Amino acid sequence: MNAFEGFLYGLEIAVSPELLVAAFLGAFAGTLIGVLPGIGPVAGAAVVLPITFMYDPLVGMVLISAIYLASQFGGSITSVLVNIPGDAQSIVATFDGYPLAQKGRAGAAVGIMVGGSFIAGVLGILVVLLTIPIITPVALSFGPAEFFALTAGGLIALSRISGGSIASGLFPMAVGVALATVGTDAIHSYNRYTFGVIELATGISLAMLAVGLYGISEILYMVENRKLSTKGLSRIRVRDLTPTRAEVREASMPWLRGSLVGYGFGILPGPSATLATFGSYRVEQALGRGKGGFGTGRVAGLAGPEAANSGATVGSMVPALLLGLPFSATLAMMLAAMQVHGVAPGPLLIDRNPELFWSVIAALFVCNIMLVLINVPLVGLWIRVVRTPVYLLAPSILLLGAIGVYSVNTNLIDLRLMVLIGAAGYILRKANFSIASMLIGLVLGSLVEQYFLEGMAMGAGDPGYFLSTPTAIVLWSLVLLAVVAPVLSRAAARIRGGRIHHTETATPKGRS
Repeated sequence: MNAFEGFLYGLEIAVSPELLVAAFLGAFAGTLIGVLPGIGPVAGAAVVLPITFMYDPLVGMVLISAIYLASQFGGSITSVLVNIPGDAQSIVATFDGYPLAQKGRAGAAVGIMVGGSFIAGVLGILVVLLTIPIITPVALSFGPAEFFALTAGGLIALSRISGGSIASGLFPMAVGVALATVGTDAIHSYNRYTFGVIELATGISLAMLAVGLYGISEILYMVENRKLSTKGLSRIRVRDLTPTRAEVREASMPWLRGSLVGYGFGILPGPSATLATFGSYRVEQALGRGKGGFGTGRVAGLAGPEAANSGATVGSMVPALLLGLPFSATLAMMLAAMQVHGVAPGPLLIDRNPELFWSVIAALFVCNIMLVLINVPLVGLWIRVVRTPVYLLAPSILLLGAIGVYSVNTNLIDLRLMVLIGAAGYILRKANFSIASMLIGLVLGSLVEQYFLEGMAMGAGDPGYFLSTPTAIVLWSLVLLAVVAPVLSRAAARIRGGRIHHTETATPKGRS
C-alpha cells in the first residue's frame, strides 16, 4: 500500500474505541502536564510508561505520543498567562504571548496557539506521507554495519541533545550505556554487573530510570524553586478564544511557515522543538509583514513559533519510528514500550507491523483534533490548575511514579534505586549535565551491542566490516561532522574576535 492508503488504514484503526480513549486521556494528561511548570512531557511519560506495559503496544504508543504532542502545547499556556514557560520550547511564547495577555488579548492568544497547533499537526502529517516513500527504501537497505553506525553514531550525535559541552552530554550517555549492560546477557544468559543482587538480573528498568531522573529530580526542583505567581489571572471564557479577522490574517502565513520550519527541525537530531521555535521566531522577524514590534505583542511572534512547536513534534516521529533513533527522551520511552512488547523500531517496522506504524501516524491526527476539543472548553480549568500549590503537587507525582515503577517488576529494589537515581539526577542537572542523554543511552545501548555482535559475526571478527559499505561511511562522516562542526565554529568565532580586538588595539587614538 502507498502512504495515503496506509494513513487511511491507520485512521480506521485509530478511531477504534480503545485508541480514542487513549488519545483523549493522553491529550488531557499531556496538556495538564504542560500547564504545570517544571514537570514537562518526559516526567509525564515516565509516570504512565509502566502502565502502558499492561496493554497492547499500540495503546501505549498512542498514549505516550498524545502526551508528547499535548504537553508541548500545554507548556505554552503558562507562558502566555503568567509569563512562565512550562518547558524550554515554550520560552518563545513568552516573547509576544504574555504582552498580548497584558493587552487583554489572553483568550485570543490561546486561540491562536490552538489554531497553530492544529494546522501544523495536519500539515506535518501530510509532509510525513510525502517523505515516507523516499525514506523507506533507503532505510530497508540497511544491514548490521549501517545499523551500528546509526545507533552508535547516533549515541555520539545525540549526546549533544541538550546543548552544552561535549562532556556534559557524553558522560551521562556513557553511564546510560553502562546501565544497559546490567542484568542477564541476552546471548550467553549469564548475569552481568549484578554484584550478587539477584533482583538486578532483570536489568535496570527504563521506567525506574525515567521516573528517578525526571520525576524525583523535578520534585526536588519544585521544592527548591517555589516561585510561580498567579496573582491577577483573569477568567477566560470560550468566546474570548476567537481571534479577530485582522489577527487571523496576520497569523495565517506564520502558521504555514512555522509548520514547515518545525518539521524540518523535527527530523534532525537535537532539541528540535526548542530550536524550531527560536528559528521560527527569527524567520518571522525577517519575513513578517511590519517587521517591527516583536516582543510587544505581535501575533506573528506567537503564531509562527507555536506552529513550529507542533510541527517539530510530528516530524520527530519519522526518525524515531523508521530509523529507531529517538531524538528526545520522551520518544526514547515510546520506543522502549515497543521493545517491551517485542516490536522492533526501525526500517522493517512499516513492513512487519504496518498496523502499528500507520495507526500511530493517524493517531497524531486524532490527537490534534482532541487538543482542540479539550482546550477550547477547558481553558478556565487550566488557569485554576496553574494555582496548584507545590505541597499538593509534589506528593502526587511521587506517589504515581512509585506505583508505576513498582508495577513493572514488582521489585522493591527498583524503588530504592529510583530514589538514588533521582538524587543523582538532581545533582547532574544542577551541574548542567544532560540527563536526557543518560535515558537515550540506556535505550540505544542494548541495540549498539546487538548490532556490534551481528557485525563482528558477519565480518568474521574484522572490525573493518563496519566501514565496508558506502552508507556506513557516509553515516560515520555525518557523525564526525556533527561532533567537529561546533568545535570548529567556536574556534572560528574566537579567531574572528581576536582579529577584531587586534585591529582595535592597533588603531591609534583619534583615528578612525
